[in-house]
Amino acid sequence: MAIDLRVRLPNRPGTLLRVADALGRGGVNIEAACGYDTGEAGVLHVLVVDAERGRRTLLNAGVEIEAERPVVVVDVQNRPGGGAAVLRLVADAGVNIDLLYTALDGRLVLGSDDPPRLRTALAAAGKA
Repeated sequence: MAIDLRVRLPNRPGTLLRVADALGRGGVNIEAACGYDTGEAGVLHVLVVDAERGRRTLLNAGVEIEAERPVVVVDVQNRPGGGAAVLRLVADAGVNIDLLYTALDGRLVLGSDDPPRLRTALAAAGKA
């Protein structure tokens, strides 16, 4: 199961490197990531497969994990409307998406307050 780890970082040079370097040295692959500035700090979402190892590695590096949660990772066609087709399945099932980012390989990372319903909505169309 894919896990999204959310960390809050000081917004200064080198902090993203610290996280990436720690995970790499810990043998944890970053499957996908998304970061943004809140004005007070930076927020980084990191998708990992081995949650325990990712959590332990970040904590050992002095990085505080603000939250962690299971997410659904789904293939999406890289063409106009590809993302909309996936999101239509979710919307038609009445499931709210509260997190979305893309992986380097084009997959969508989706978070919801109801992951089982999200998985069910996508599985019905062979997406999850």
